[in-house]
Amino acid sequence: MSLRVYVIAYLIFLYAPIALLPVFAFNDGTIIAFPLSGFTTQWFTELTQNAALHAAVRNSLVIAACTAVFATILGLCAARAGAMSDFRGKKGITGFIMLPLVLPEIIVAVSLLVVLRQVLGLSLGNWTIIMAHVLICTPFSIAILNGAFAALDPAMEEAALDLGESRWSAFRLVTLPLVMPGIVSSMLIAFTISLDEFIIAFFLTGANPTMPVYIWGLLRFPSSLPVIMALGTILVALSILLLTIAEIFRRRGVRRAGGTDTGGFL
Repeated sequence: MSLRVYVIAYLIFLYAPIALLPVFAFNDGTIIAFPLSGFTTQWFTELTQNAALHAAVRNSLVIAACTAVFATILGLCAARAGAMSDFRGKKGITGFIMLPLVLPEIIVAVSLLVVLRQVLGLSLGNWTIIMAHVLICTPFSIAILNGAFAALDPAMEEAALDLGESRWSAFRLVTLPLVMPGIVSSMLIAFTISLDEFIIAFFLTGANPTMPVYIWGLLRFPSSLPVIMALGTILVALSILLLTIAEIFRRRGVRRAGGTDTGGFL
């Protein structure tokens, strides 16, 4: 009984603030407080008229798409090496690659800023954010693709080699289609993480801010809070949709490979 109460209280504490986003996004008043003034879609209309926000959204989408592709490619190589090969220092190297999962993002952001600006003397821009986001997203891609390769029977690729296929063609024709749901899931998760990331983007952004950085700038203006609530509602819905699609592809990949589903995002 006590455990059930704890779980309910935990879920309320975790999701109640998110549930309030659409409530105030459709509220007619500019003050974020109860009681509500009335129903309106004005704040969503204002989103379509904000040119600076549109530029920030486009910037974030480009960064997130590039991050998803690069992080998934690196994750695919690392996951394949970890699942299909055995070499000295394998566990240590894998742990080192997964280290960004436990490092505070503020430390990573400051370190990258010092290296890029003070040591290398490079200018900041989208490419610096992409590099940093690839760094933090690659461990997530590896974790997802490790599950895809773990559910894969190595004998299938070995059979293709015995039938005369080269190592590359066996991977392309046999292994890659089987782990494709995991690849899609990895790209969606990396895209979502990059799209929502703020701390690293705040330190490494150049002249064109990303969407989270632009939203942070709007917080200085109380009259813009309802617009932020409307945008937050859209982002939460998009994130839930992407995570749902990623989980569907992950489970499909496990079923296709004949493995056992040991858990996932949903």
